[in-house]
Amino acid sequence: MKQVRKAIIPAAGLGTRFLPATKAMPKEMLPVVDKPTIQYIVEEAVKSGIEDIIFVTGRNKRSIEDHFDRNWELEMALKEKGKPELVELVESIANLADVHYVRQKQALGLGHAILCARKFIGDEPFAVLLGDIILDSQRPGLRQLLDLYDDRRSSVLAVEQVAEDEVDKYGVIDGLALEEGVYLVKGLVEKPKQNPPSRLAIVGRYVLEPAIFDLLEHTPPGIGGEIQLTDALQELAYLKPLYALQVEGRVFDIGDKMGYLKATVEFAYKNGAVKEPFRKFLKAFVDSREP
Repeated sequence: MKQVRKAIIPAAGLGTRFLPATKAMPKEMLPVVDKPTIQYIVEEAVKSGIEDIIFVTGRNKRSIEDHFDRNWELEMALKEKGKPELVELVESIANLADVHYVRQKQALGLGHAILCARKFIGDEPFAVLLGDIILDSQRPGLRQLLDLYDDRRSSVLAVEQVAEDEVDKYGVIDGLALEEGVYLVKGLVEKPKQNPPSRLAIVGRYVLEPAIFDLLEHTPPGIGGEIQLTDALQELAYLKPLYALQVEGRVFDIGDKMGYLKATVEFAYKNGAVKEPFRKFLKAFVDSREP
C-alpha cells in the first residue's frame, strides 16, 4: 500500500483576476499579512506528511523559486545586524520541504499542468494543492483528504458548500452522501451556468491515483482550448470510486479580490503582533463611517 509522499502545486496561471498587481508578480506571491500565499500552502502540505513538492510554473514565476531557496546575502546581513530570530526564519523557509520545479510552457489548463509533473510522480498516488487557495483549519486540509484516502484507497477531492449565486465559479459535483461530509462522486460539472447538480464546489485540494495521467493524456481540450481536470475526473469516476470530502475549515480564494481581503483580515486577527492594534483600527474605521 503506497503512501502519499509527493504533491503537485500548479502555479502557472496568469492571475488575470488580480491585475495590475499580478502583471509582474505571481498571484501566489501576494502576501497575506507577513507570508506569501504559496508559503501557507506549502506549510499545509508539509504538516500533512508530504515530503516532496513539485511546482508547475510558467513565465514570470521565478520569485516563487527564489522564495524557497537560500538567500545567503540576506542571511549574512541579518547575522551582522544581530538578528538571529530573523536568520532562523528565512533559513526555515528554504528547509520546509524538498522542492522541485517544472515549466508549463503553454497555458493549457489545470489538467495539462498536472500532466507536466508526470515524470516526477511516476506510478505513485499524489496530492494536488492549487497555488491560490488557502485552506485554514485546525487539522490541515490535505491531511483530512489523506485520512479518507487511507481508509477508502481511492481518489479523493475536497468540496465545500457555496452560495447558490457562486456555483458557476467552480467545478461542482453530483454526489451520493455516504456519511457525514463524505460523498461518492457520480458526476462533475465545470462552472455550470444553469441547473447545477449541487452546491458542493471543488476547492483546490485533491488526492489522486496515477491512473489520472493516462486519462488526462487522452482528454480533449475543452473551453478555451484547455485540458480540464474535471473531465478526466469524470472518466476516473467511471473506472473506480471517486470520493469527495467536505473539508473542515475556511477556504480563501486568493486570486479573487474579496477572498484575498477576507484572508488578510482573518489572518491578521490570528497574528499576535498585529491583532490588537488591527482590531482597534478596524473598529475606529467602521465607527468613523457610521451615519
